[in-house]
Amino acid sequence: MESLDMNSMAASIGVSVSVLRFLLCFVATIPISFLWRLVPSRLGKHIYSAASGAFLSYLSFGFSSNLHFLVPMTIGYVSMAIYRPLSGFITFFLGFAYLIGCHVFYMSGDAWKEGGIDSTGALMVLTLKVISCSINYNDGMLKEEGLREAQKKNRLIQMPSLIEYFGYCLCCGSHFAGPVFEMKDYLQWTEEKGIWAVSEKGKRPSPFVATIRAIFQAGICMALYLYLVPQFPLTRFTEPVYQEWGFLKRFGYQYMASFTARWKYYFIWSISEASIIISGLGFSGWTDEKTQTKAKWDRAKNVDILGVELAKSAVQIPLYWNIQVSTWLRHYVYERIVKPGKKAGFFQLLATQTISAVWHGLYPGYIIFFVQSALMIDGSKAIYRWQQAIPPKMAMLRNIMVFINFIYTVVVLNYSSVGFMVLSLHETIVAFKSVYYIGTVIPIGVLLLSYLVPLKPVRPKTRKEE
Repeated sequence: MESLDMNSMAASIGVSVSVLRFLLCFVATIPISFLWRLVPSRLGKHIYSAASGAFLSYLSFGFSSNLHFLVPMTIGYVSMAIYRPLSGFITFFLGFAYLIGCHVFYMSGDAWKEGGIDSTGALMVLTLKVISCSINYNDGMLKEEGLREAQKKNRLIQMPSLIEYFGYCLCCGSHFAGPVFEMKDYLQWTEEKGIWAVSEKGKRPSPFVATIRAIFQAGICMALYLYLVPQFPLTRFTEPVYQEWGFLKRFGYQYMASFTARWKYYFIWSISEASIIISGLGFSGWTDEKTQTKAKWDRAKNVDILGVELAKSAVQIPLYWNIQVSTWLRHYVYERIVKPGKKAGFFQLLATQTISAVWHGLYPGYIIFFVQSALMIDGSKAIYRWQQAIPPKMAMLRNIMVFINFIYTVVVLNYSSVGFMVLSLHETIVAFKSVYYIGTVIPIGVLLLSYLVPLKPVRPKTRKEE
C-alpha cells in the first residue's frame, strides 16, 4: 500500500519514486534544522548535525551513500592529521578524483537528465566542504601578513575534532544541495560566537519571516517549473519538427528550455535557504548594528532570481547564480592561481570554469557550457570597457551599451545553457548548429574586436583635498 501511494504521488507530479523520496527528505530538512536549535549542548549539536544528515541520506539514497561520503571525509581528515603543509593539495586532488570516479560509475548526469536521482549531488557539496576545511587548516600555518582577507577570515589554527568535522560535513540543512559554508562559521554558529553570540541587548534574530518567505518562493518556483517543463521538453532539439522552424523560433525555444530548467534549481536552493535560515546558520548580521531591528540572512542565499534573469552583464551571473559555489571557486581556485602582484586574466577564468565543469561531471555538455561561460564573461567585460570609455556626458550612448550588454548576456547564456541540459556532444552540436553557433560566434567576435579596438575607460577628474 505504501509503495502504491508513493507511485501515485510521484505520478501526480510527474517524477520518479526515487525523486519523490528525495524531495520528501529534502523538505524535511526544514523542520529537522529547526530542531537543531533545541539541542542543549555543543557536543549534542554536533552529533545531531551528523546523525540527521546521515539518516536523511540513508532514507534518500540508501546505505551505500554514507559509505561514499566517508571516503572524501576520511581523505580530508587524515591529510590534516598526517601532513598539514600539503593537506589542502592532497584533499583537493584525491577528493576530486573520487568525485569524478563516482560521476563516471553512476553516470549521474544521465540519471538526472532522465528524472532519476543519486547521491552524487550531495557528494559534490561534501567534496567542496572537505577541501575548504583542509585548505583553511593549511592556511593556519601561514603568516597573516601575506594572506588575503578571505584567508584571514576562514583559516583554522587548530584542527577540528572528529565529531566537529562530521557535524560540519553532514549538517542536514546544506548536505543535499548546499549552500557550501566554512568550517569556522559552523564552529562559531555551534558555539554561539562571532555574529551568533547573544548581543548586549540580549537579542537573537528571529528566522521565521525569512523562512516563510523562502518556502513561499520555493512553492512558486516548483509550480512554475511543473507548468513549463511539459511544454519545453529537451528531446525537441533532435526532433525533425524543430529543424523545420525558422531561426527565431528555434532560438526562442532554446531560451524557453533554459528558462524552464532554471526554475528547478531556484526551487532546490529556496528549500536549502529555508533550512539554513531556520537553523540560524544563515544569519549574516544586522542591517543596523545599533538598532538591531532587521536581520540579514545572506549566508543562506544561493540564488537571486531577478538578478539572474535581468543581469545587465555576464560578469554578474556568478554573483547571482549558485552564489556560494561561485564564492568557493573564487576563494579556492581563481584567487589562488593568480601570481602575487599580477592581475587575473582569461587563463585564470578558464581554469576556474574548467574546475567547475569537472565538478559537475565529465560530460561534453558541461565542458562546453563552462568554456562558453568563460568566453561569455570575458566578452561581457570587453563590452563594459567600451561602455566606460564613453564620456559621461554621452549618457544616452552609455545606456545603449548597457542594453547591448544585457542582450548579449541573454543570448549567450541561454544558448550556452543547452549544453548543460542535454549533456551529450551530439545533441549540443545539433542545438548550437540550429542557431548558427550564434552564442559562440558573438563572444569570439567581441573579444577579437576588443583587441583591435582597445579603449581605456574615461576616469573622472579627482577632486582636490576637500
